[in-house]
Amino acid sequence: MTDIILKRATVADAEEIWQMQKKAFQELLEKYRDFDTNPASESLEKTVMHLNQPFTFFYFIELNGVKIGAIRVEDKKTSDEPKRISPLFIMPQYRNRGYAQAAIKAVEAIHGENVWELDTILQETANCHLYEKAGYRNTNKTKQINDKLTLVFYKK
Repeated sequence: MTDIILKRATVADAEEIWQMQKKAFQELLEKYRDFDTNPASESLEKTVMHLNQPFTFFYFIELNGVKIGAIRVEDKKTSDEPKRISPLFIMPQYRNRGYAQAAIKAVEAIHGENVWELDTILQETANCHLYEKAGYRNTNKTKQINDKLTLVFYKK
C-alpha cells in the first residue's frame, strides 16, 4: 500500500508533536470553534502528560524519513479495556493519499486487531469514511459539542 513507517515518540518529542498537532487541527478549530475539545487548543503540558502515561503510545508517521503526522494509541494492555486512537493526524500537504489508513493498519498490527474505539467529527464525512473503510463501525452514539459540531463514536 503506502510506504509509511511508525516511529515511537518519547517525551523528548513533545514539543514537535504539539507543534505538528496545532498545525494539523487548526483548520478544524477555525471551522467548528471547539476550543475545549480540539487538539489544536491543547497545551504543551497536556502533550507531555500524554507521553508520560504508561498506557499511551505516540507514534510519528514517517514517509521517506519525513514526519508527516502522528497517531496516539491508548492501550492499557487488558482484555476488558478497549484500545483507543486519539488523535490521528496527517499534515495538510500529505492528506488524501492513504497514509492515515496505513497508520491505522500499522498500529493495529502492533497493538492487536480487536477491540478498538475512537471518535471523530460527524460533519467531517471524509473522516467517517476513513474509519469505516478501516473496519470501524458507527455505534450510533453521538455527543453534541456545540451548534456546529457533533462527535460520533466508532468501535472495531
